[in-house]
Amino acid sequence: MKYSILCLFAFVAVGLFSCDLGPESPKGFSLPEGSIDEGKLVFLKYQCVACHTLEGIEPLSDQNNNPKFSVFLGGGKTEVKTYADLLTSVINPSHKFANGYELDSIQTDGVSQMTVYNDVMTVTELVNLVTFLQSNYELIPFKRSDYPYYGYNEGVK
Repeated sequence: MKYSILCLFAFVAVGLFSCDLGPESPKGFSLPEGSIDEGKLVFLKYQCVACHTLEGIEPLSDQNNNPKFSVFLGGGKTEVKTYADLLTSVINPSHKFANGYELDSIQTDGVSQMTVYNDVMTVTELVNLVTFLQSNYELIPFKRSDYPYYGYNEGVK
């Protein structure tokens, strides 16, 4: 028993201390607060609705009529859609692809079909856009399964 605990402790210690906070670490990275209203204007300016659906934003004519290609943003999620997730999705759209879509409709050879705006969008626009997008997500609490309760003296020995 002592050997098992010692091994577990050693494994955890090695795991914790092997994480180097070198020059690639996000530690200390912070962006200023953005504006939801300004972010909505950025969303419209760059015509994000040509490929994305967001409740309350009207699509551009018939461009957004292909449900295989229209990636839905916002809504209720059972996990937090963090600021960092959204920021990464905008500046590096090939980093991770949206679930629930045919991959061929949103990427080609592992590269997202989303336009990369890194050389077009200002940092202020990016901050405002991500603030706007994050405001459209709602965290849905995890629903636990209902199991019958058995007291110490009821049915459990």
